[in-house]
Amino acid sequence: MSDWRGETLARVRELIRKADPGIVETVKWRKPSNPAGVPVWESDGIVCTGETYKDKVKLTFARGAALGDPSSLFNASLDAGTRRAIDLREDDKLEAAAFKKLVKAAVKLNRVK
Repeated sequence: MSDWRGETLARVRELIRKADPGIVETVKWRKPSNPAGVPVWESDGIVCTGETYKDKVKLTFARGAALGDPSSLFNASLDAGTRRAIDLREDDKLEAAAFKKLVKAAVKLNRVK
């Protein structure tokens, strides 16, 4: 994507790699309405996904409900049983240090399951 959503995903990708250089990025769930698919970051299971919508980028942490979130990054899917998400709109800023801590915690949670 060549708009703000692509820039946001590129920044997220960079932060995830800095948080855990061993994390693997794959693409899943390709379909006619989304031929590019969804980027998925994995380490002993899914850590998070990065879906793009018209008005937001949604970062969904597969086991987010089990993670502490002292910086209150999660702002979506708060009532979901297992997952939690961060919705980023065009002018939102993602706190890099807090996000990297969240990614590290998600990787650690996957490793101890």
